[in-house]
Amino acid sequence: MKRTLDKLALKGKRVFIRADFNVPLDDDLNITDDARIRGALSTINYAIDAGAKVILGSHLGRPKGTPDPRLSLKPVARRLGRLLGKEVAFAPDSVGGQVESMIGRMQEGDVLLLENLRFHKGETDNDPGFARQLAQLAEVYVNDAFGAAHRAHASITGITEHLDEVACGYLMQREISYLHGALHDPVRPLVVIIGGAKVSSKIAVLQNLTERADKVIVGGGMAFTFLRAMGYGVGASLVEEDMLELANKIRLDARSRGKKFYLPVDCVVSTEFSAKAETKIVTTQEIPDGWLALDIGPASVKLFQEAISDAKTVLWNGPMGVFEMDAFSRGTFAVAHAVADTYALTIVGGGDSALAVHRAGESENMSFISTGGGAALELLEGKVLPGLAVIPDAD
Repeated sequence: MKRTLDKLALKGKRVFIRADFNVPLDDDLNITDDARIRGALSTINYAIDAGAKVILGSHLGRPKGTPDPRLSLKPVARRLGRLLGKEVAFAPDSVGGQVESMIGRMQEGDVLLLENLRFHKGETDNDPGFARQLAQLAEVYVNDAFGAAHRAHASITGITEHLDEVACGYLMQREISYLHGALHDPVRPLVVIIGGAKVSSKIAVLQNLTERADKVIVGGGMAFTFLRAMGYGVGASLVEEDMLELANKIRLDARSRGKKFYLPVDCVVSTEFSAKAETKIVTTQEIPDGWLALDIGPASVKLFQEAISDAKTVLWNGPMGVFEMDAFSRGTFAVAHAVADTYALTIVGGGDSALAVHRAGESENMSFISTGGGAALELLEGKVLPGLAVIPDAD
């Protein structure tokens, strides 16, 4: 395990906590989901209680190195202040004389949120000069931004070259514990549910998890590449022709090792990718020419529910269909309910999976929901995340 912030002396010190406050905003710049802010509270509160001068840094969106008022972290400062029950000061920039002056006036237990780190091109370029500027603001560095841990950016990796006291926060620790545990020491049976649009985006995840799981369930658009590889006609459904051979190999390899590999047996099809188009339910062998499958059907839901029912660990990454449209949301939501109803340890990958679980009203019934989409995928692929590699191991 990695060193955690409770192993460091924080009292009176300037502590830079890299958080992940990349939250969704509506057109009026109101935060529509503050889960990522809440996820950081345990680390921030610990630092406050320890008497640290807490400096928070984060990105929001992709401003590409240029200040953008619509991607300011000012709304985050307001929401965080309400959640902490104390004032959170907001800096107009992330580096420079004005920021240094504000930090110089901080008292123990004060909290300052810096402006969006990606307003500087040096952040995403991992520019050594920008990393040094960030490091000069603090004496201790804590990375609690799992959702950005797969990025070799200045505030993730570069800053650690200039500070001796480096650790991970409690959210980062939980992410590693749950995801690493599911991969390397799961309570069995381990059921892996993989969805989403394309096989190509999750091929490494599929290969790694299929080796470790007892049962593998594949849904979403990627399922139709597998079905096409088995010789089924899939109408106008999404198929990656260059993935057919590899998809078939993954399925056959899983079965040769005694793993159960599940694909949809029916689906909801439509004449076009539209919420208002005509729909009907057909078996996967009977998808009409010109129609495209956009959700799993009721028989597939029952099949997947049965496969999940005896699980002791469930790892889910990716929706079963285009759940953003009501007509194609039932399969994903039914799987969410089935996962929530098990007596298993249930771990949900970030991104679309987390959003789907939230919309299904099952967030509170999952053991753990990851805050990292891309980071979770890379960890599940077996990759070493740059943001974790630079944190020392626990003593």
